[in-house]
Amino acid sequence: MATKKATKRSRKTATKGSARKAKPSTKASANKATKAAPKKKASTKKANAKKPSTKKASAKKASAKKAGTTDRPKQPPKSGGGAAGEAARILTQENPAAAVAEQCELMLDPRRTVATKAARVVHELVHEKPELLVSHVEKFARGLTAKPKRVVQTSADALPAIAKVSPARVAKHLPTLRDAFEPTLADGKDGLVRTFANLCTASVAYQKRLEPILTHALEGANGKTLLRWSEIVLPALKGEPHARARSVVENRLDRIPRSIAQQIATNLGFKLRVRYR
Repeated sequence: MATKKATKRSRKTATKGSARKAKPSTKASANKATKAAPKKKASTKKANAKKPSTKKASAKKASAKKAGTTDRPKQPPKSGGGAAGEAARILTQENPAAAVAEQCELMLDPRRTVATKAARVVHELVHEKPELLVSHVEKFARGLTAKPKRVVQTSADALPAIAKVSPARVAKHLPTLRDAFEPTLADGKDGLVRTFANLCTASVAYQKRLEPILTHALEGANGKTLLRWSEIVLPALKGEPHARARSVVENRLDRIPRSIAQQIATNLGFKLRVRYR
């Protein structure tokens, strides 16, 4: 029994000693862990400290790009091409008459693409310098009945402009222009009405010759066209021709939409009567 108690005591003391020895090791490991932890924080701080350098680098690159774009020499604007460029080239010549005549001839070319291209160039010349086209009235009179729509539009804009600059040149071709009123397109009709009105404005002597065709145009126009043409034709006519053309317009008011009729009545200076069914 004594031996058993002695062995038990020896075992207890052994376990206590081992426990005491193990405690410092655990403390040492904890101390090591705590010492290692600040190292990680330091490393993260270093990583965070490196980030501003990347921002600075990107800022430097952006500033370099901006500096590069601003330091580049500005290129001069490109000159216009197409019809506008060709018209500008013609106008810069010392003697553009030959080039203008060539474009007017090409405008009547049987090839549609060639005629359309030339018509665009001539249309630019109409807006820039119509006096260069005075000697080509006969070509524009033929162009009113051409097949390409662009040729008709150019002719319809050229003739009124020439009528302002040189009405006598246009008046020489009045028979041809009157005959072209029916077969031409709507753009052509509008151009002829503007041409005849400009001739009447230039001289009262043309009123007697042009009153029948202008009255015919007013009688057959739809509502919107009648509104437009009444603003062009009536101020150009004087005396009895004006009174007759005005009566034609007034008689048409009951046969066109009321909103348009009201605008025409306001332009003529009277109150539109109420329609009764």
